[in-house]
Amino acid sequence: MKQRASFFSALCVFLFTTSLPLVSAAEFKSVGAQPAVLYDAPSYSGHKVFIAPSGMPVELILTQDGWSKIRDASSDLSWVEASALTNKHTVVVTSASTGLFVATDPRAALLANLGQGVWLSLLTPASRDWVKVMHSDGEIGFVKAADVWGD
Repeated sequence: MKQRASFFSALCVFLFTTSLPLVSAAEFKSVGAQPAVLYDAPSYSGHKVFIAPSGMPVELILTQDGWSKIRDASSDLSWVEASALTNKHTVVVTSASTGLFVATDPRAALLANLGQGVWLSLLTPASRDWVKVMHSDGEIGFVKAADVWGD
C-alpha cells in the first residue's frame, strides 16, 4: 500500500511539473513607424479599443495568424496586426518623474528631468538597477529601471 502511495505521489508531481507552461523572459516590441489600431480580438471585426502611437512600447504575449496579443504599460491587453510592431525596443517613464543621468549613480550629473509618459529608446537592458536609454533629442544616459516600463 505504501508503495502505491509513493507511486501515485510521484505520478502527480510528474504530471503537474510537465503540464506547466515554460516560463520565458518577457519580449518587448514597439509600435512601428505608423500608429496602429488595437482591437479586443484578433480580427478586423473586433472592437477598436485604442490607436497606439508610433514608438509605443508593448509586451508581446503571443502571436497567431498574423495578429499579436500585447500588453501596454497600463497592463491593458489588446490585439494588433503583427506587422504593425517593430523590434525597436522603447521604454516609457511610469513614475511621476525620473532623472536621466550621465552614469549609473543618482549623484552623477543630471542630464534631464523626465516626466511620466516619456518614451525612450532602450540601448542596454537593465543592469542591476539602471537602463541605458536615448531620449528623442539624442541625449544618452541612464534611468532607474524601477522608473520605466518595457525593459
